[in-house]
Amino acid sequence: MVWFKRSKDGITTSTADKKETPEGLWYKCPTCKTVISRDDHAENLYVCATCNHHERLSSDEYFAILFDEDKYTEIAKGLYSADPLKFNDTKPYPARVKATQEKTGLKDAIKVAHGKVNGETLVVAAMDFKFIGGSLGSVMGEKIARGIDKAIALKSPFMIISKSGGARMMEAGLSLMQMAKVSAKLSQLSDAKLPYISFLTDPTTGGVTASFAMLGDINISEPNALIAFAGPRIVKETIGRDLPKGFQKAEFVLEHGFLDFIVERKDLKEKIGQSLVMFKG
Repeated sequence: MVWFKRSKDGITTSTADKKETPEGLWYKCPTCKTVISRDDHAENLYVCATCNHHERLSSDEYFAILFDEDKYTEIAKGLYSADPLKFNDTKPYPARVKATQEKTGLKDAIKVAHGKVNGETLVVAAMDFKFIGGSLGSVMGEKIARGIDKAIALKSPFMIISKSGGARMMEAGLSLMQMAKVSAKLSQLSDAKLPYISFLTDPTTGGVTASFAMLGDINISEPNALIAFAGPRIVKETIGRDLPKGFQKAEFVLEHGFLDFIVERKDLKEKIGQSLVMFKG
């Protein structure tokens, strides 16, 4: 039975008879505004089939793409931020961390795990932007450090999937220390003659870009990802002139020699697998 009735005055519908469309069935691309079902969007790995816009993914979603049969072991998953500086802005830092944990189901802005990629062992640290903008704090630095230790123990390559707004201001100097800490741990990985793959996704900015995100034996990115220290608006206001087209996007960064290649999400596992075999050889 239809929920509308046609009359000489047009279509009339009783409010009680109207059927609401359930939320969450459709996805609207923020770039080209194409609307598709969320199931189709997920089937395409959250990439717009019309304009190739790559939606941001969580760490778990990247793990599902990379690890064989979605099997992996998480490292240091119980760590969460303390409040050594007693930071208090509009909301006390511990309260903000707790609220974000409840909202996202995450302990902090990164997960680290090890598993097999096309049969090759790999340790992966993947950031989550939905946790305080993927900001770099003491927990992120410690988890990456423990991931590198695990890679050395397993004699495995190490990969960081960056997606960050930069240093976490609520941890001030302790946050900035993580730039040096992670870079030093990567030196230990290099001393062990193990490769580091840096995968930059949208956005990779601030202290993460200024340190370990650009230190990979290979630096790769997804299409059209923002890769910068300061954002384009700040740069434009500082220099007082218009910026080149596509400034600080992955394609611009690749053209200027800071990336080795750009990889489509559908090709990510294959490309990483090929890199692991290349490094073994």
